[in-house]
Amino acid sequence: MPRGRPVPRVLPLLLCVLGALLTGCGAPGTPRDTAERDVREAVAAWSRTPPERLAGIPLEGWSYEVTSVRRDGARATARAELHYRLAGYDTAPAGSARELTLDGQGGRWRVTADRPAPGALPQLWDQGAVTVARGAHSLVLGGEGQSPGALSAIAAEADRAVPAAGAAWPRPWSGRVVVLVPGSLERMAGLLGRPAEAYRGLGAVTTGQVGAGPAPADRVVVNPQAYPELSGQGRRIVLTHEVTHVATRAATSATTPLWLSEGFADWAAYRGTSTTPAQGAPVLARAVRRGEVPGGLPRTEAFAFGGDPEAAARAYEGAWLACRLIAEKWGEAGLVRLYEAAGREPWPNALAHALGTDTDTLTRAWQESLRDELG
Repeated sequence: MPRGRPVPRVLPLLLCVLGALLTGCGAPGTPRDTAERDVREAVAAWSRTPPERLAGIPLEGWSYEVTSVRRDGARATARAELHYRLAGYDTAPAGSARELTLDGQGGRWRVTADRPAPGALPQLWDQGAVTVARGAHSLVLGGEGQSPGALSAIAAEADRAVPAAGAAWPRPWSGRVVVLVPGSLERMAGLLGRPAEAYRGLGAVTTGQVGAGPAPADRVVVNPQAYPELSGQGRRIVLTHEVTHVATRAATSATTPLWLSEGFADWAAYRGTSTTPAQGAPVLARAVRRGEVPGGLPRTEAFAFGGDPEAAARAYEGAWLACRLIAEKWGEAGLVRLYEAAGREPWPNALAHALGTDTDTLTRAWQESLRDELG
């Protein structure tokens, strides 16, 4: 414990008494304290009646934790942390930093505006009315402008993706998924806090907290511009890929190579289909036929949003084929063991413990399989 020169106990008491006598700021029961208390009570009352635009969303535990109050006459601004759960989906409260404006005319405070705090990301309902579609394993929340029919179709596809992901990942997980469908690409980018260009060519993305322990459910965010342009098979592949990220989230950590995480999700999506390596990896196939076999397993930076689309395609395709090779050579159980081990320990140790091999041997086997199957 840090130690230092003790301060005489009489000094803080003296300063407190003098401060109260001179300014009245610290004295309990002053008008300033009463106003702040009333503001906090008004926010608490507001939290007991969620806005009408949230009707139909299975919310529970909706509450605001006020962190600061700033008052200017009959107006006040409160900063707060919103906590809520989606019933049946979130194992821990989701959070959102909020800024509320209150009006105190007539001696009674009431909330007149509730918005994201400066620098905080908006919630889907901040962008307008929300439409809800439910599936057997899915909850789909659509932003303003999304039709109930389109959302029901996504719920049906998500219901097919959940058991497919569960078959590939035979470990305990919730077996449920929350899907957000914003009203536009720009609104999708707003929810995720990045430029729209970063998501233009992506069918969907997944947000979430890696590692074990209680956490809000992942959200699969569908790109409302790109997803409808996909074929039926393309939609199935995209949603199964993203749902697999949800299934494996607790086993994923900072030590998990990104190629393994993305490759496993694609392997789960293609698993059980008749898709050949040449069909599923056309960009990488063209490169291999030109004699451009990758020098190593895909690097993390190759998967970056908004980067070189050709490089990203080769990275995703190569990651899928690496996981496909592992499943064929060491068995599906071996691939699952490797994924679990990679989230717990350094990569060389994970490879040795799960598969009894090393990075150089795996890389050479992968390169040889690319020449055989794509060359």
